[in-house]
Amino acid sequence: MIEEGIANKLRGIVEKGGYLDSPEDLINYSYDSSADESLPDAVLLPETTEQISEIMKIAGEFAIPVTPRGSGTNLSGGTVPLKGGIVVSLTRMNRIIEFSAANRYATVEAGLTNLELQNEVQKEGLFYPPDPASWAVSTMGGNVGENAGGPRGVKYGVTRDWVLGLKAVLADGRIINAGGVTAKNVTGVDLTSLFCGSEGLLGIVTEVTVKLLPVPPFQQSIQAFFKEIDHASETVARIIGSGIVPVALELMDSVVINMVEDSKHIGLPRDVAGMLLIMVDGVESECRKQTELIAEICKGEGATRIEIAKTAEEEDTLWIGRRSAFGVMSQKRPNCILEDVTVPVSKLPEAVKGIIEIGKKHRLTVGVLAHAGDGNTHPMIVADKRDKEEWKRVEEAITELFQLAVDLGGTLSGEHGIGISKKPFMPLIYKEPEFQLLKELKQVLDPKGILNPGKIMN
Repeated sequence: MIEEGIANKLRGIVEKGGYLDSPEDLINYSYDSSADESLPDAVLLPETTEQISEIMKIAGEFAIPVTPRGSGTNLSGGTVPLKGGIVVSLTRMNRIIEFSAANRYATVEAGLTNLELQNEVQKEGLFYPPDPASWAVSTMGGNVGENAGGPRGVKYGVTRDWVLGLKAVLADGRIINAGGVTAKNVTGVDLTSLFCGSEGLLGIVTEVTVKLLPVPPFQQSIQAFFKEIDHASETVARIIGSGIVPVALELMDSVVINMVEDSKHIGLPRDVAGMLLIMVDGVESECRKQTELIAEICKGEGATRIEIAKTAEEEDTLWIGRRSAFGVMSQKRPNCILEDVTVPVSKLPEAVKGIIEIGKKHRLTVGVLAHAGDGNTHPMIVADKRDKEEWKRVEEAITELFQLAVDLGGTLSGEHGIGISKKPFMPLIYKEPEFQLLKELKQVLDPKGILNPGKIMN
């Protein structure tokens, strides 16, 4: 509970309607897209970096926990106010500050959604490559905080690869600027990358400057179905090893395929074990050669059905199933856990097979969805958290999933972050020297531990 005197100070900082503390509002900001929940004491909706600076000065003075938040699409509990305190929502800070087509960059406020940026720069024939599945609602500040990826990550990488600079407010209210607008910048330590993936533990990012690219002149997708899931996952390494660099290379197993078909009725075959969806972009003639080569590789690995998009409409049709997979799965049971382990591409067949076996062992419905081209797998477990016995099996399965990934030379997260849900498993990746360094960094920038407490390292 925030004392009335402190609450009045905070109310005086934000615009009208920018301080929320009704029970209904607090519930709305108590959860994200994970299974975790915790009520804040108040929610603030600032409109400027300077307002956030003033909020942090008060929070620092009275040691009030502060959880930064965008749209709440986080899947690991990173925006859940675990220690109560204040949620600082940046959704009102949604302007494009500067857009230079000539220099191919845009500076935006943290509350702008990824898709809003995409739509604006596309008017000038440009695009911003990172494309998280939640891009219609996920914010640019949140994308930076989680170092978000997406299907296009195979060719274009993740958020960190496209951030030129940023503005952030530190725990004591100081405002810092990192990076800049130039394509090259090696002036000192790279503070920009330090904030990418930091999940709001080091500061609140309020503005982001990102690189842009010209929209590719052509793109084409190909869909391939396999009777054996091993054949589908083995084909991924064959495609990557052929020298082709696809924009996206996605995998869905039979569980996901059938649930999507139940919902969307788009003609997906029900008698297959796996599906690959591959996109290439660039010069049209080269793209067509690449799709032909991909088709030959898929046939050689046992694909029973192959479809190549010939028009933009066919392109959209091929991607309907992939885009709707999580939404469809999440409708099946009260809870859908979308996990996020990443392994070397050569280990993908073992990872996929292991995930399926873990699901069977624990008598759970587990669908496998993957950004297969970069080894980023998304096991989706549908269950009911209210069923304590079933939820115990879910937790046991998740523990085994993380251990499987690490045993295969992989890691705990490719794009969803650590947050609350993966914090207990950090010792699988970080040994004491590395973990201590993280703690020391946190101590320097946030000595009172008020920024997003209870996550990752504190």
